[in-house]
Amino acid sequence: MRLDHLRTTGLIVISIAIGLIGWSGNTLLFPVATLFPAIWAIARTRWQAAAVSAAYFLAASRGLPQGVANFYSSDIWRGLLLWLIASAGFVIVHAALWTPCGGRRKPLRFLMACVVMAVPPFGITGWAHPMTAAGILFPTWGWWGLAAMAAALGVMTTRCWPAAVIAMTGFWLWSAAQWTAPNLSASWVGVDLEFGASLGRDAGLERQRALIDAVRAHPPGSTIVLPESALGFWTVIVAGLWQSALEGTDITVIAGAAEINDSGYDNVLVKISSGGSEVLYRERMPVPGSMWQPWRALHDGGGGAKAHFFANPVVEIEGIRLAPLICYEQLLVWPILQSALHEPDAIVAIGNGWWTSGTSIIDIQRASSEAWARLFDLSLVISFNT
Repeated sequence: MRLDHLRTTGLIVISIAIGLIGWSGNTLLFPVATLFPAIWAIARTRWQAAAVSAAYFLAASRGLPQGVANFYSSDIWRGLLLWLIASAGFVIVHAALWTPCGGRRKPLRFLMACVVMAVPPFGITGWAHPMTAAGILFPTWGWWGLAAMAAALGVMTTRCWPAAVIAMTGFWLWSAAQWTAPNLSASWVGVDLEFGASLGRDAGLERQRALIDAVRAHPPGSTIVLPESALGFWTVIVAGLWQSALEGTDITVIAGAAEINDSGYDNVLVKISSGGSEVLYRERMPVPGSMWQPWRALHDGGGGAKAHFFANPVVEIEGIRLAPLICYEQLLVWPILQSALHEPDAIVAIGNGWWTSGTSIIDIQRASSEAWARLFDLSLVISFNT
């Protein structure tokens, strides 16, 4: 019995280490997360499988309690509760699909768990997905790289896992030696801001003028990307102000904003130039709880941000097809894979991460965007507010 407890403790400690290192925010460390399937497969009981799954997920998402406390200006207990709730889906799926049987069953069961955690409903909290490592191990391979990653993860649940580790280590070293950042052309500029919690909340004329001055400082012909919520509420007045300010500059602005509607609001990307403006993209998956609140429709008719789950996966600007990812979407799998099906040329990743102070959440979002961009050989433009 004591040996069994020691074994369980050892597996939990290893799972925690895998979650901490693999999801540290360093792009090249994502392959460490591919060790998790081996630990899951080594578990001897369903309870052990649940324990190692919880350890991995909680370690990988360790920034959530502090982030929630920052967002709500509260103590950390609310964040701890949401942290545990968010982990429930991952733990339930991996515990339910665990099997003591060998042969083909374990690889198939683990790959089933990967699929379930990649798409809604469980995919809504499908963070820390090991498939993200495909962009580091198999850069530019696209869908073949995703298939190779799936095969490698399957082998990691068998007795042949040492061979899979050796093979993936070789790909890892080769990729790291040739790693290049997936940047778009010099005329596309992602602007990082440091306006803290005031971005999106301070929609006064002075703030708009400060943003306009920052944009106009760039050369004519530039396309400037501003963070999530940069423009505050999207109105006719705001659109007119920006269009007038951009006259004669030949500058195009892509920025985050919120568009009010009858049931709440949409978290959107807008495009503005001297020639006009339009809503380019409506966020497919806003942050559950703080933004997306579907339960409110049951008692007061709505509120919160609407989730456009599978809408507008690709938008086009000046002949360039873009895959937009707003903040939370960068932590998930299905939004980028859905966009990749439409063969985009680049990823535009924006966020308003003032509430992540003291955590590695923004680093993980940036790293995830970079990994997916490298997998599908896409250019990448990033803009965050801190």
